Amino acid sequence: MDKILYHTPEQLKEMTANNRQEFSVLFQKLKKKKPKNLDSIVQQLHEEAFDQFDCLDCANCCSSISPIVIDKDVERLAKSQRMKPADFIASYLYKDEDNDYVFQQTPCPFLMGDNYCCVYENRPRACREYPHTDRSRFYQILNLTKKNCEVCPVVFAIVKDLSKREW
Repeated sequence: MDKILYHTPEQLKEMTANNRQEFSVLFQKLKKKKPKNLDSIVQQLHEEAFDQFDCLDCANCCSSISPIVIDKDVERLAKSQRMKPADFIASYLYKDEDNDYVFQQTPCPFLMGDNYCCVYENRPRACREYPHTDRSRFYQILNLTKKNCEVCPVVFAIVKDLSKREW
């Protein structure tokens, strides 16, 4: 895998747009074929990427998108903030067009100036799993992966690497 460099979401959107055709062909092939070795390849690329990339140098995800916050996340976060769940919801969340709770603002209200998360141990499940490149049945989240190319330099690098392979 090539060295992964930090890019802003604006740069990543442009880079993704410049690779739209290539990525679309890749995603169509992966959806159609569902290669048996895809998960292991993506897992290996994920590990290689995070061996060389530190999320604390970036924080694009925390500063530009909001995770879905499920009920268990609300309970855990509210407790960590010494709030009632209803008060936490009123203070920090709203329901989006899909009827999911998301943060009212970006950057995330818990993102600190040094890119650390002040609720890291209690962060939402979606934050724990982001950028979703180490999960099984990767072919099921190709649409999400396409969106994440515009936010996460690691996802962009993984997809770029996948697009160079023979499927």
